[in-house]
Amino acid sequence: MEYTVQKLAELAGVTPRTLRYYDEIGILKPARINSSGYRIYGKSEVDRLQQILFYRELGVGLEQVQEILSDPQFSGAQALIQHRRKLLEKRKQLDLLIANVEKTISAAEGRTQMSDQEKFEGFKRKMVEENEAKYGEEIRAKYGEDTIDRSNQNLQNMTKEQYEEVTGLEQQVKVALAEAFKTGDPSSAESQKAADLHKQWLSFYWDSYSKEAHSGLADMYVADERFKAYYDEKQPGLAQFLRDAIYVYTGKENSGSEQ
Repeated sequence: MEYTVQKLAELAGVTPRTLRYYDEIGILKPARINSSGYRIYGKSEVDRLQQILFYRELGVGLEQVQEILSDPQFSGAQALIQHRRKLLEKRKQLDLLIANVEKTISAAEGRTQMSDQEKFEGFKRKMVEENEAKYGEEIRAKYGEDTIDRSNQNLQNMTKEQYEEVTGLEQQVKVALAEAFKTGDPSSAESQKAADLHKQWLSFYWDSYSKEAHSGLADMYVADERFKAYYDEKQPGLAQFLRDAIYVYTGKENSGSEQ
């Protein structure tokens, strides 16, 4: 079956403007243009649009979606299996949060009691699930199954005060790093403050701290595009700057810096 822009937009629940934009950037081209000048989409385009919307629902940017779909090794069937797994993980996260809200309502109404730690279980589990979905394969390969399992358990066992402290530290790292970047010097006092805050943040998750592990994680911030995108989202070059600051902090020779 074939569809015009209007018909496909109605079918997919998007706007015609979205489809025209996808055409403009080359992520979803129509099968053909008919004699009246209308874009016409066929089965292949419908399937591709479904994949695009799956990835968008999972929070993947359009540029990365285009790279994924353009990869010669891309398999639509395999991608659907991965989508299903990630959507099930997302549903599990939502179920945990819903259960947490219901328990909180019950406690507020005096029907049950709820400890401070229970109030944050859903949020902590959500953090674990999200980190596993995004980076689990890479960090487990680098640090080992036991290390990552212990790190996840450390997060789950955090008290209310520890959870608030670690989430606050994460924000402090971002603020300090933004200020440090303005100096342009990874060895500046501001940069070393950011690196030290980063160490404090890591220490909540790691059983023990080592300079080698810290600098190794910093390497991943630059080598892995997903880590890099997290830091470079608002300031390109921030991931490498943090790596270089951590190199100075840990005493690792920075032979690969482009600063």
